[in-house]
Amino acid sequence: MGRRQKFRNNSRVERHSKDYNKKSHVLAWIISIVLIIAVGAIAYFGYVYFKTKNAVDKTYDPQNKVTIKSGEFNGKNKFAVLLMGTDTGALDRKEKVGNTDTMILAIVNPQKKRYTLMSIPRDTMAQMIGTSEFQTEKINAAYSIGGAKMAMASVSKLINVPIKYYAVINMGGLMKMIRYVGGINIRPTLSFEYGGYVFKKGQLTHMGGGGALAYSRMRYDDPKGDYGRQERQRQVITTLIKKAVSASSLTNLDSILTSVSGNVKTNLPFSALQSIALNYRACSDNAKSDYLHGYSATIDDAAYQVQPTKELQRVSNYCRKELGLSEEVISNNETFQNEKNVANGFDFTSSKVQEYHIYDYTEEDGN
Repeated sequence: MGRRQKFRNNSRVERHSKDYNKKSHVLAWIISIVLIIAVGAIAYFGYVYFKTKNAVDKTYDPQNKVTIKSGEFNGKNKFAVLLMGTDTGALDRKEKVGNTDTMILAIVNPQKKRYTLMSIPRDTMAQMIGTSEFQTEKINAAYSIGGAKMAMASVSKLINVPIKYYAVINMGGLMKMIRYVGGINIRPTLSFEYGGYVFKKGQLTHMGGGGALAYSRMRYDDPKGDYGRQERQRQVITTLIKKAVSASSLTNLDSILTSVSGNVKTNLPFSALQSIALNYRACSDNAKSDYLHGYSATIDDAAYQVQPTKELQRVSNYCRKELGLSEEVISNNETFQNEKNVANGFDFTSSKVQEYHIYDYTEEDGN
């Protein structure tokens, strides 16, 4: 074989290797934003492709299957995924089905090349959509009562945003995921100790799975309460996204796939994840975070967060705009309850913790 022929063959090998690396790197996008860095990497050649597909298929939830139109994830369409973390499987929490310790609506906007993480406070008063009778609970109970379907429907009704897709990971799985990408580096927003870990405000800290989970879970010693915890959760996610897109994260592909498949459920099939990985990676570098700003109140002597109508409208307007939808005046159980409570003396401008009452509600009341 001549030198020219050898050169051409070597060039093909090099191009093949570069193409393979490019396609492998897209995996970080799926790991990070769509499944709270939980689903794993997707590659396209031979053994790795099929091993990846088998692992991801194990996470698929056919009971909440939705119709995905051709070209829906073509890199141009916006979409939203409800990301949930259940408080099981780590730090001595062994329940098989738990409340969602974390609820974040992730919205991907390719036109602005960004994604938004919108936290829904776990103690938010909300109607449980899908129960046989009218029922209000803390929003984090929706998953344990009616699974992913009720969680999606309840959040959707709360802020008037359509939600078709979800991903849920237990906390034990999140610990493993962080461990297998080599940990993350974070500057804590405050100093505290939790679960045997010590965090110093502003000091760059390397966190493994256990440390990152402890950092994102503590709330009672945070002056901001659950809102401070939500901020730290979003910090962990966005930091992990940046770490996940690095080539070094792919060296532990087998371990990542093994750890993820048993700890995640999603109604996004492999083909959809494949398209998202290829077409939306540019969005992973630009993150925006926000949250519902609630008001502390008691309902039947239990602590809740009630969301002012103005705040629900603000969040609804933002999320709908990110999804390319027109604004709509929000009208639901929560706005109805707010109107009734204000009419009976509840003051959203007061600094005191007040009693909030739940009045009988029907769908006609929300129209």
